Amino acid sequence: MTATFSGFPSGLLHFLSELEANNNGDWFHANKERYEEQVREPALAFIEAMARPLEKISPFMRAEPKKVGGSLMRIHRDIRFSKDKQPYKTNVGIHFRHQAAGDVHTPAYYFHIEPDEVFLGVGIWRPDSPALAKIRKRIDERPDIWKRVRDNKAFRQRFTLQGDSLKRPPRGYDADHPYIEDLKRKDFIGIYSIDFSTLFAGDIVKETTAAFRTGKTFMKFLCGTQGLDF
Repeated sequence: MTATFSGFPSGLLHFLSELEANNNGDWFHANKERYEEQVREPALAFIEAMARPLEKISPFMRAEPKKVGGSLMRIHRDIRFSKDKQPYKTNVGIHFRHQAAGDVHTPAYYFHIEPDEVFLGVGIWRPDSPALAKIRKRIDERPDIWKRVRDNKAFRQRFTLQGDSLKRPPRGYDADHPYIEDLKRKDFIGIYSIDFSTLFAGDIVKETTAAFRTGKTFMKFLCGTQGLDF
């Protein structure tokens, strides 16, 4: 039986905005109950409701509604090597990753909420050097397939390719390569901004699923470069 979800509460954005202005342990612990009710519990309910629709898109992508170690990214920031010592993230990140993946740097579907924007993502963010080399190799060897994937009409109507790129061609590729701008990419991600009204709507699972479905060919291509089923 598919779990239902009627939309996120408006209090979620209020909480994130206030956290942005009071990013410290005392404030967070004093408002922990609000975090649970307005942020974590609705996010876990959304993830649970996405499990069956996501399985229909690909049986290898996982929606795991767990407080720790699942699709919901932790709110605590890793500040060990950062100059920014604020302890909490001021966004909600939901990462539907491949079942064979171990971290965020692998092919995945993504849902992002913060006070200023809400967006969906597909692809692979900041892959490691071996994974990135495999993507580039595949583009170089089969540019015809890559062009069909990149320029797929349904995909491009929603998603825009974004992310960081090298300033110079990667080693082994000429500057006049017909796909050099794609080969210079360090991220292979598509971003789709959605209205805040959609966040609170009862059909958010349906809308998210429809958007994710248009990213199938893009995700299948990226998974294939890594030897992963889709």
